[in-house]
Order: sequence, then structure tokens, then C-alpha cells
Amino acid sequence: MLVPVRSVDSAFGSHDHSWSLTVRAEEIERWRHTVGAALSDWRATREAVELARLGVSELLANVAKHTVNRRCCLRTVRVGADVMVQVFDESKQLPVLRTPDWCSESGRGLWLLREMADGFGYMPMPFSNGASYRLGKVVWFSCWGAFPGAGAE
Repeated sequence: MLVPVRSVDSAFGSHDHSWSLTVRAEEIERWRHTVGAALSDWRATREAVELARLGVSELLANVAKHTVNRRCCLRTVRVGADVMVQVFDESKQLPVLRTPDWCSESGRGLWLLREMADGFGYMPMPFSNGASYRLGKVVWFSCWGAFPGAGAE
């Protein structure tokens, strides 16, 4: 279910989109498309759009796989020429990044995303389930220069 929770407008247009969602594996491609379309509307480079699509797949798949409650908030933020994608969830378990076992069927996604993105991180963060706040986390990645010619706005 697509539920926009916030869009912040500035003198430069809308540069912040957030969606509250419950992750379902069969809907991840739709979220890839939604984030890709938002970045395309902002006139991001093709490379930035593809990185965002890949990153959204990885972060949402991890919510589906590693959290009990699949509720999360997906957010894209444009700051000047850069873009950041964030996923907030209510799991306190922080990601574990390690050198992947290249023969394994899984376990490489976050490592690859960190290697491809210009910035990557995670930290504990309060998460609202609608009625109250509890400690969760945010995982994010960024792409610098996603908007050529855009200065600090």
C-alpha cells in the first residue's frame, strides 16, 4: 500500500519524499520503480537512478528478511547535487557487513551497495509505529553528483 507520509517543498521544489509501508517481497519492484521515478522527476543521472533502484531492493529485502514487523519508512532526500535514500525500521539489530563468501547464494547485497554508493551507513534511531516510538534503526546510502549542474541549494 502506497502511503505518502511527507513531502517537503522548498523554493526549489519538492526534494524530500517519504513513504510508510509494510514490505512484501512481491512489491519490492514497485518500490524500486517509485524511487526511480522520483529521482527521474528530479532529473537525476541514469547512474544515480539505477543505484537508487538497486539500493531500495537491498534495503527493503533486508527489512522483509530480518525484521519481525515489516513496517518501515522509505525516504529519498535531494540536497543540492546529491541524493540520499534511507530506510527506517523498528528492528534494533544493526546490519553486519563482512567480506562476502562469493560461493554463497546470499550475503553480498549490503557489501556491494556500500562499495557502489558514495556514502553508506546505519545507526540506531527512534521509529514510530503510528501509536508510539520505539528504538529502531535507519540504514542509508548516498549518491554524490546525482544532479549535474546543481549547486548547493
